[in-house]
Amino acid sequence: MPELDAWAVLARLGGEASGFWARGERWIAYSGALLELSSPSEGVPAGDRYHGVRERARDLAESFDSRDGWGGSDLPPPRLFGGFSFREDHQSNGVWGHFPSAHFILPRVEVEGGPEGARVVLQEISASERGVDDLHERLHRQLEDLARELRTTSFTGGIPREGPVAPALTSHASDGRARWEEVVAEVLEAIGEGSLSKVVLARSRELTDLGAVGPLEAVQRLRRDYGRSHVFCFQPHPASAFVGAAPETLVALNRRRFRSTAVAGSVSRGRSREDDRERGRSLLNSSKDRWEHSVTVEEMVRVLRPLLDELEVDPEPHLLRLPRIQHLETRLAGWASPETHVLDLVSALHPTPAVCGLPRDSALEFIHRREPVERGWYAGPVGWFDLKGDGVFAPALRSAVRSGGVWRLFAGAGLVQGSVPEGEWEETALKFQPMLRALGVGTEG
Repeated sequence: MPELDAWAVLARLGGEASGFWARGERWIAYSGALLELSSPSEGVPAGDRYHGVRERARDLAESFDSRDGWGGSDLPPPRLFGGFSFREDHQSNGVWGHFPSAHFILPRVEVEGGPEGARVVLQEISASERGVDDLHERLHRQLEDLARELRTTSFTGGIPREGPVAPALTSHASDGRARWEEVVAEVLEAIGEGSLSKVVLARSRELTDLGAVGPLEAVQRLRRDYGRSHVFCFQPHPASAFVGAAPETLVALNRRRFRSTAVAGSVSRGRSREDDRERGRSLLNSSKDRWEHSVTVEEMVRVLRPLLDELEVDPEPHLLRLPRIQHLETRLAGWASPETHVLDLVSALHPTPAVCGLPRDSALEFIHRREPVERGWYAGPVGWFDLKGDGVFAPALRSAVRSGGVWRLFAGAGLVQGSVPEGEWEETALKFQPMLRALGVGTEG
């Protein structure tokens, strides 16, 4: 099915639990909840949501017969899409009402696209062995109908290359600047006293009166502008969605091959080519940013070494250049043991110093006590895993949650010794830009 339009698929699959995941030229659109794994819920023990989800998925994998999809065939194993909140004790209420502490769905319909074309997968679960043949026949008919429809579907809505598309906009900062800088001062005081070495402090903005601008339009623009990032949309309910474009990879595991990136330390892009190069050089030579980056890498290495058979780390960070901001980035790669599940690595790594701080427990406690926003799934691990234990997860950054007619945007800044409140406010303003542009709004912070 060559040249299948991702947006045509999203438009066709909308209306129920649905979502999208993409990086580069590859994308996955899915719809319908054949099965849901959530926490807290029966069968998912409190206090270890990663293990609970993994065990539920293992039971599901063991219950599948090879005739029902993948056990004895060349088909890839089923995938579950979703994520985790930033904090274990997250309560699903307010704008996060449809997002529990952990939530994954096995979709009924999954379409995966790339340069070579697209693959459509329909999934059902048969209640009895006798019903399997009838189920196969019915699914084949549905698959043929859907494939025929997608071949002839054209997405004509388009998206403008420049300029806002939203009607009258009402915007306010959920946390005022004075309050945010007051908490920044508390962090810097604690760092000076030695009880903390880094805290990532988040703030948020709320946008209303966006008219017809919804998750589909936001995802379109994010993929256009930030295609090198992990672009995601999780829509557990038609009135609620979580959308973003995360520049780093928390964990990617494929047939034991492990990959991850550490991203910490930031500066804006330059107004000219020479200015941009100079800002990049300044970031690479900044002792503050290099220290912030190094502690992130060191902590990731510390927790990963016991879980991997081999681990290689870039000797020096390089620049990750995004449309309006550039970061220091270090790649990590290695090999996991055959029994390692991607959720084992997610559990060990989250939260990294890049989204939380150090020492981890002290930073978490401070964020819980003083951060002026409810993070929900912001900065939590989101992605997918399959029933063999492979998968991809990213921290949910450059993101926003939609609830009814309200969009709440999130951004954070890493505070370390030498941080200046005004500069950290400006950094968060830069990090709002992907979602502001995705929603067709101006560029103020």
